[in-house]
Amino acid sequence: MEIGQAMWGSATHAVDAIAFAPTPTPEPKTVNTDAILNFFTTKIVPILLAALGVIFIGRASKGEVSRVLTSSAIAIIGLAFVAGAASLFFFGDSLVNLIFK
Repeated sequence: MEIGQAMWGSATHAVDAIAFAPTPTPEPKTVNTDAILNFFTTKIVPILLAALGVIFIGRASKGEVSRVLTSSAIAIIGLAFVAGAASLFFFGDSLVNLIFK
C-alpha cells in the first residue's frame, strides 16, 4: 500500500512537471521573398547588365554592329518579359481576384 501511494505521488509530480513545461514554438514556415527579391535587384541584375554592356561594346568595337543591334533587341525583349513577370509577381493576386470574383 505504501509503495502504491509513493508511486502515485511521484506520478502526479511528473505529470505536473510535463503539463507546466514550456511548449516549443513552431518555427515559421515562410520564405522571406522580400529579401530574396531585394538581393537579386541590388546585386545580380546590375552585374548581368554590366556584362551585357561589356559584350555589346566589345562587339561594336570589332565592327559587328548588326550583331550588337540584334543582341540589343533580344536583351530589350527579355527585359520586357522580366518586367512582365515582376508585375505579375506584385499584382497577380489582385488580377486573380478581379477575374474570378
